[in-house]
Amino acid sequence: MFKEIFRHFSQDIAIDLGTANSLVYVRGQGIVISEPSVVALNQKTGQILAIGNEAKKMVGRTPAYIIATRPLVKGVISDFEVTEQMLKYFIEKVRKSKLSFINQPRVIIGIPCGVTEVEKKAVHDAVKSAGARKVYLIEQPMAAAIGARLAVQEAGGNFIVDIGGGTTEIAVISLGGLVIAKSLRIAGDKLNEDIKNFAQEEYKLLIGERTAEEIKIGIGSAFPQKEKLEMPMRGRNLVSGLPEEIMVSESDIRKALERSIKQIVDEVKITVEETPPELLADIMSKGIYLAGGGSLLRGLDILITKETKIPTKIIDDPLTAVARGAGMVLENLDELQEVLAETEELEPPK
Repeated sequence: MFKEIFRHFSQDIAIDLGTANSLVYVRGQGIVISEPSVVALNQKTGQILAIGNEAKKMVGRTPAYIIATRPLVKGVISDFEVTEQMLKYFIEKVRKSKLSFINQPRVIIGIPCGVTEVEKKAVHDAVKSAGARKVYLIEQPMAAAIGARLAVQEAGGNFIVDIGGGTTEIAVISLGGLVIAKSLRIAGDKLNEDIKNFAQEEYKLLIGERTAEEIKIGIGSAFPQKEKLEMPMRGRNLVSGLPEEIMVSESDIRKALERSIKQIVDEVKITVEETPPELLADIMSKGIYLAGGGSLLRGLDILITKETKIPTKIIDDPLTAVARGAGMVLENLDELQEVLAETEELEPPK
């Protein structure tokens, strides 16, 4: 009876806690929050000034004692207390009932597939401290595959590549489990870094993180494009110290991203080589599925198809795949319990 009361008042949520962006799915409502994983902190007082969209506006525009920081680095919690505050902010934002003492939600949260038990425990503890009644962990590639509506519980191979901000998750899934799983610490943030380094080396131009990201989204590509794309790159000339604007082309940026893209594609090829033959036969007919913001890089699907000889497609709405998948597990927890990450210490005491 008490379980039913809890279930009635509790607003269970699923969180895609990403290095770059965090999304929150509320049971029965869908995705209600999509904000950057950024926290603005006053170093003098230790006070948190802003979280999410408001904090991102402050990046690179604050006095020295105010820092806009990301509490997750490459998919892993780097600052426990700030992560806890960010999670608390998201949970509080969706808790509308005043019956907060019985309105502690059950939370499903996505984690990279390569994390250690210690890193899993850090996520679990941060969510618990932020106000969750019960915490479930799900590997991000599994959540992305469910969000892409792949038949993960059937005896057939499903190949998913989830390219986020901090990590690229590559997995082969069958019968509700990860047959092969790899987590590569090269993803959207590394591509931004590549563009910043390219600007410095090629043009002696110092550009910010936001400018690099805008250029990546605007003209970035992994494969030559038919149309010629150009975009102004604005920054400070390191020689003169004065502001400067340079026009860069799609081929320039492709050259800047080439090495990191090659590492992602090579890892996909290695995973294909390691896949059991029966599952590989399924994947050859179904194809490789791309999820996450990085999958939107122009021509990446074409390049992976060319290199692996397996059709590659970008799933619908790749940015929300992990949140949607975790949300679908939340809606059908009894039927999909087996897809959750197994961790003994997270089981409730009997």
